[in-house]
Amino acid sequence: MTTQKSIKIGNASGYWGDDPDALNRQVHGGRLDYISMDFLAEITMSIMQKQRSRDPEAGYARDFIPMLEKVLQKTLAEKTTIITNAGGINPEACAEAISSMAKRLGLHPRIAVVHGDNILERLHELRAKGCTFANMDSGRPFSDIEARIEAANVYFGAAPVAEALAWKPDIIITGRVTDTGISIGPMVHAFGWSLDDWDKLAAGVVAGHIIECGSQATGGNFTDWQLVKSYKKIGFPIVEVYADGSFVVTKHPGSGGLVSLDTVREQLFYEMGSPTAYITPDVVADFSSMQLSVEGPDRIRVSGVKGYEPTPTYKVSMAYSDGYKSVGEIAICGPHAKSKAEAFAEVFWDRAGRDFAATETEYFGLNAFHRSMGHASDGNEIILRLGARDNDSKKLKKMAKIIPSLILGGPPGVTILGGVAKVQDIVSYWPALMPKSALQPVVALYENGGFSAEHVVGTTRSGNYEGSAAGRQEASKAERSVAATAADHAHGTELIEICLARSGDKGDTANIGVMARSPKAMAFLDHFLTAQRVKDLFQELCFGRVVRYRLDNLQGFNFLLENSLGGGGTLTLRADAQGKTFAQAILRQKTAIPADVLAEVAQLRGQAP
Repeated sequence: MTTQKSIKIGNASGYWGDDPDALNRQVHGGRLDYISMDFLAEITMSIMQKQRSRDPEAGYARDFIPMLEKVLQKTLAEKTTIITNAGGINPEACAEAISSMAKRLGLHPRIAVVHGDNILERLHELRAKGCTFANMDSGRPFSDIEARIEAANVYFGAAPVAEALAWKPDIIITGRVTDTGISIGPMVHAFGWSLDDWDKLAAGVVAGHIIECGSQATGGNFTDWQLVKSYKKIGFPIVEVYADGSFVVTKHPGSGGLVSLDTVREQLFYEMGSPTAYITPDVVADFSSMQLSVEGPDRIRVSGVKGYEPTPTYKVSMAYSDGYKSVGEIAICGPHAKSKAEAFAEVFWDRAGRDFAATETEYFGLNAFHRSMGHASDGNEIILRLGARDNDSKKLKKMAKIIPSLILGGPPGVTILGGVAKVQDIVSYWPALMPKSALQPVVALYENGGFSAEHVVGTTRSGNYEGSAAGRQEASKAERSVAATAADHAHGTELIEICLARSGDKGDTANIGVMARSPKAMAFLDHFLTAQRVKDLFQELCFGRVVRYRLDNLQGFNFLLENSLGGGGTLTLRADAQGKTFAQAILRQKTAIPADVLAEVAQLRGQAP
């Protein structure tokens, strides 16, 4: 195999529903060797499974086809390979749809397909082989929900993508390949990396993690958003990867957005678990080993990533039917909006009762997201959000009809939003593990209207690296009352002055990455922002442990807040189902920050102290 010195990989989608023009901008902004597009989240697979049950030709991200149609002629001419997990539950149908579209344009792309991840119809067979599918987070037995499973997919890694690239396809369509796997595959193929070169594979994981969420690495969802000159036609991320595993994060010249040390740092912390053991099917990456440096405007170099043998198991993402929920809203305005909203809530729950599996009351305009951490007493207008979850849909239908009945039977200044609330099916997430030896991915080549080749891809060897416990703290119980904790942080300087933050989710666990703006700020936060303090702050939202990890090389901390999202995903009744606003709650906290810390931060930011 002839290896290349460097390749350019751009991302053009971070999730199903991302910017529909991103692919067009990436293709026309400058030539790229590869473009990766991520469409899949845990719950997406169940949605696609339902679509396929109604239509055998459905079950993939149909949005991808019109995006591709705009650029296919150019990508074929420039030999840019597009790699995407848009195939979802039905990658074969996605390949056929692409072929039909291309034929209409007079084009004939070579399409490779990676499949074998959909194990819904094989669960009984795999159970017989010893796969227990116990919940990897809670330990609950699979038998609790086995009869209600709606989707089951294995997370494959980069190996089948790299294998498929040997056919020199123009497009690779996969099922549930990991977000990072669709980016590592081209590196393995282009550079001839061995599948046991752990450091290089780990570097690929870091590169893939940075670009997998699209414009979150180029100024989107960025703490210092005011530094982004323009969000119009925001540039999506590109990594220029070298054969030694080092790479540069950048974007097309002249595009909107920003690539800086801080935009990259924030994305590295996004949805991070244990930073010394970022587990993928290909390798376990150690985020505490990497180094970042500025190479130029909108260019950040990453190097020094360490990797270790992956675990002997694949992660399995399952979805199962889990009852129903309903959420309705009314808006209240005028004088005493807070008191009126509280009165409406009292009347509503008196009429509806509390005989539900779970209920939720949120006051938007009155710290619905951050509760007592918000330090506000009233609002000019408030949206009252009322929700319940239960296994009895009839109870929820009755409850939903009560919300409009509040309009004429309570205080003034109220209007209903959205009519009678709908009762929704809940599809919950069930993560599990299974031995890699029990299943192998399959790659196939689709051309001239059919599959012309197909073979099984072997798995890599595995180890049991668990990461380092250095810099870890843990808190399991709140030590302060809500009132006392809120009072402690109602005065002083907001933490946003000395740090950045970004939060995300995995199931019912939220993560909050907090990055110091200077060495002295890091030392202050190390002492001030302990696991116990974060547990105290989030005691109204977090009902499990808080674990803190310190990353000196990235000058920051990663907090894991267990049992903090009301069940997470579709199960929760909260508006912030994924903890996306948790970082903002940290940034708004106030405390007495030493003058020398503030002065050092101001100097580094080019501000007057």
